[in-house]
Amino acid sequence: MRTGYRSEISVHHDAYATLRVSLEGGIARVTLDNPPVNVLDVALMADLRHLLTALRDDDSVRVIVFDSASPEFFIAHVDMTLVDAPDAFDRFAADLPDGVNVFQALGELLRHQPQVTIVKLAGTARGGGAEFVAAADMAFAAIGRAGIGQIEALMGIVPGGGGTQYLAGRVGRNRALEAVLGAGLYDAETAERYGWVNRAVPAAELDGVVDRLARDIAALPEGVIAAAKRALAPEDLSEGLRREHDAWAGQFARPAAERLIRGALARGAQSRDGERDLEGLLRGLAG
Repeated sequence: MRTGYRSEISVHHDAYATLRVSLEGGIARVTLDNPPVNVLDVALMADLRHLLTALRDDDSVRVIVFDSASPEFFIAHVDMTLVDAPDAFDRFAADLPDGVNVFQALGELLRHQPQVTIVKLAGTARGGGAEFVAAADMAFAAIGRAGIGQIEALMGIVPGGGGTQYLAGRVGRNRALEAVLGAGLYDAETAERYGWVNRAVPAAELDGVVDRLARDIAALPEGVIAAAKRALAPEDLSEGLRREHDAWAGQFARPAAERLIRGALARGAQSRDGERDLEGLLRGLAG
C-alpha cells in the first residue's frame, strides 16, 4: 500500500475535473460529474484512467462504487465530437496494452481492477456508458429511472469499447445481437432479466442496497476478495476485442457514420433535451 495515499485521494479529490471521490471504510465512492450529460470525453476518460490506475496499488480500498451527479445520465456515450477531432484521444495511445484501442483499454482497466467494482445505475447509460457498466464487476439499476443500451448502430457503427464482448458474456450472443442491432434503450427490469445488470431495484432502495453490499464486501477477512477475483478471473477477450476494433474502425470510416453523427449533434445530441430520446433523434436521421 502507498503510504499516505488514503489522505491524498480523499483530501485532494478536487484535482479530478469530472469526478467526486471520497474514501470511507475501505470503500471508494466515485461520482461522475461531467455536465450536462456525463459524455465520455477526453477529460472524463483521463480522470477515470488516472483514478483506477492509482487505486490499483491501494490495499486500503476494497470496493469502488460508481454513481452519477446527474439524476438522468450515468455516462451518456463517447463524445460524438470525435468526428471532428479523431485524434483527440491519441494522448492515451502511448501506454495502451497490445491489441486494444483507447476505449477498450478503459473497459479492460476496469474489468481487471483488483477491487470489487459496482455501478449504481440511476439514469441512462448508452454506448460507451453501457460498456463501462458491463465492464464493472456488478451493476444495480433503479426501476423506473435506469436505462441501458448500445446505440452505436443508429450512428452507422458498432460498439468499439468492448461492448460486443462484454455484452455477449453477460447476456449471450442472441441477446447481444438484439441489443447491438436493435439499438434500443432497455429498462432496469429487462436488463436484469437479460443478465445485463445484477438486479433491478426500486429507485428509493438503490442507495441502501448498494451501500449494504459494498460495506459487507469491504468488511470481509483479509484475502477473501483477492481469492474470489482470482477464482472468478475475467475471461481473456483479446481476440474478440481485435475483431470488435476492426469492425468499429471500418464502419467509422464510412460516410454514413459521419453524416449520422454530425446530424445528431446538429439536432441536439449531447444536450439534456436531445439525450432524453437519443434513439428517436437518431432514427429520424435514417434514410
